[in-house]
Amino acid sequence: MLEVRNITKRFGNLVAVKDVSMSVKPGELRAIIGPNGAGKTTFFNMISGYFPPTRGSIEFNGKDVTQVPAHRRVGLGMGRTFQITEIFPELTVRENLLTAAEVAAGQTLNMLPGRAAAKLAGDVATEMMALVGLTSKADRLVGELAHGDQRTTEIGMALAQLPRLLLLDEPTAGMGDEETYAITALIRRLHRDSKYTIVLIEHDMRVVFHLADYITVLDQGALLVEGTPKEIAASEAVQTAYLGGTG
Repeated sequence: MLEVRNITKRFGNLVAVKDVSMSVKPGELRAIIGPNGAGKTTFFNMISGYFPPTRGSIEFNGKDVTQVPAHRRVGLGMGRTFQITEIFPELTVRENLLTAAEVAAGQTLNMLPGRAAAKLAGDVATEMMALVGLTSKADRLVGELAHGDQRTTEIGMALAQLPRLLLLDEPTAGMGDEETYAITALIRRLHRDSKYTIVLIEHDMRVVFHLADYITVLDQGALLVEGTPKEIAASEAVQTAYLGGTG
């Protein structure tokens, strides 16, 4: 589904990502880990179209999207959340998901969408609220919700865009144990039950080793190693570069 080939990103003299490749199969849950400054978010931004790579190529679902901007990648089937939660706090949960569904359906330039299109967007928003477990809070203002519910709303907004690939940037950032458990359970359901292909950046190793089929480790902008959770846990290179040594 996703083929990243030898991408590099330079910002002036700074090489943020250097010659990184990654291949993600349909139905896979891939985790990207690495220490602070490893280039994870820059790598994500190139995959999702916020930064064009300086060199290399990105193929999504058989189409070269290397120079395709972010909003068009959404139309091709990429959904994205961010490290800092991106929501409309002054709107309700329902309105947040409805807005995302309307954007995905191309209705934003049509102030009076047809009844069929409006109903479709409403049905998608309702379905995704149920999928992420927020139906009971549909009419609550998102700004009044707990952080975990705000993050869940953002995931619901990404799902309302009907993605084939879901990109999650540190979905449990800033959460306590209970909220982390709830988000982890949601991601597991989306992957195993709803069959979404998911790539996530995550700092909590409990979450990574609990969820991931395969793990990509970045260090100082370069690919350090890839493997199954068992292989990564046993890797001396990962223990040294990321987990603080073998002792």
